[in-house]
Amino acid sequence: MLWLLLGIILLVIAIAGGVIIHPILFVIAILALAAFFFGGGSRRTV
Repeated sequence: MLWLLLGIILLVIAIAGGVIIHPILFVIAILALAAFFFGGGSRRTV
């Protein structure tokens, strides 16, 4: 449980840092993740 909480906190810090440092790169990363999760679901039948 502690590791999960620590992971979530680190993820939030990383996301916040990404937005502050380079918002455009952050948006591209979010779009890539969305494409991977939503678009990749139909292609995983291989």
